[in-house]
Amino acid sequence: MKPRALARVIIRAMKTFPAIVVTGPRQSGKTTLLKMLFSKTHRFVSLEDPDVRIRAKEDPFHFLEQYAPPVIIDEIQYVPELLSYIKTRIDRKRKPGQWLFTGSQNFTLMRGISQSLAGRAAVLSLLPFSFSERTGNGAESRDIPALLKGLNAEQKCEDKVSLSEVLLRGSYPEIASKRSVARQLWCGSYISTYLERDVRNLTQIGDLSQFERFLKLCAIRTGQLLNLSDLSKEVGMSVPTIKRWISVLETGYQIYLLYPYYKNIGKRLVKCPKLYFNDTALASYLLGLHDRETLAGSPNYGNLFETMIVTDFLKRFLHSGQMPSMYYLRTRDGLEIDLILEIGQKLHLFEIKSAMTIFPRQAASLLRISCDVKLPVKSAAIISASQDNFQVKNGIYNYNWKNFLGY
Repeated sequence: MKPRALARVIIRAMKTFPAIVVTGPRQSGKTTLLKMLFSKTHRFVSLEDPDVRIRAKEDPFHFLEQYAPPVIIDEIQYVPELLSYIKTRIDRKRKPGQWLFTGSQNFTLMRGISQSLAGRAAVLSLLPFSFSERTGNGAESRDIPALLKGLNAEQKCEDKVSLSEVLLRGSYPEIASKRSVARQLWCGSYISTYLERDVRNLTQIGDLSQFERFLKLCAIRTGQLLNLSDLSKEVGMSVPTIKRWISVLETGYQIYLLYPYYKNIGKRLVKCPKLYFNDTALASYLLGLHDRETLAGSPNYGNLFETMIVTDFLKRFLHSGQMPSMYYLRTRDGLEIDLILEIGQKLHLFEIKSAMTIFPRQAASLLRISCDVKLPVKSAAIISASQDNFQVKNGIYNYNWKNFLGY
């Protein structure tokens, strides 16, 4: 088990909240993390076991007597009605750190929590490994403000993992940590399980094969603007249905929608969000990219690289217990910034380039924004596949992706 940055946040929350909820996609390490931290102090029960689930549904009082706190209840979304009974017990004895829950279906889970445990539970999200966690540095992983404050051109990550391996094997703990795990078999099984369990539970979809086609079309669009009308035509479903399906992917932690920065820009903006798959292994699998040669020659290579960078920032926010404050910028007159972070009312701008050779002209948008648009810019940089860190122009630095994300 590699250290997870979220562990620090959970331990902090245990001191004040009666309940902790760790939510996230399947196989992201939620159960493993809670067991690693609290196996000696908390009992464990999984509602994924059909027999246990039936007992919890039919006789919740007896179930909660049998599994009295301190307890870890795994996959709580299977029996959300338990939360009302747990609320009563928390109100009777409000002791911190007694109830720990995991859950995979965010919408179902959050609806139950908001109705029953509002103000009583800390809700945290665990996504697959960030790059620093993947390389074993999760315990020292910096949150976003610390990362930006400590950034310097001298820092280097010595990990030998290749970019193609990260893109193809992604960040889910099992496939990322064990080279012996067959990538194609794992990805295929994950998608089948996701479709059969989570999709069927979250929404009424009659033909799962059509939804799987929709999933593949979303993978093609990772790192690109989301055009609902185009997607609707290709899938052969109405725009409202496509919106609903996008929501299913988003609440199931399979995609992330990055919205445009909107302050002080006015009507010049392109206003639709950009779509990112939350894991490059699943995205590249759906794209039919299974080896480094095919990956390197793919027109999707740059978008997969951008996907990896953007979702790594997302993980760093969530694994620090913070709400993501991430945007992109694209205006109708050609000004484009791939990623904007808003920290303390200041903006940090990033261009993301999959090229290994970086020229000063590739910083053009970063230079232009300071004089073309009046924004409170604190810093600007390029993150690329270059070998080294170096200054590009006028105080704008290029950072090798590993050197940036490894801390």
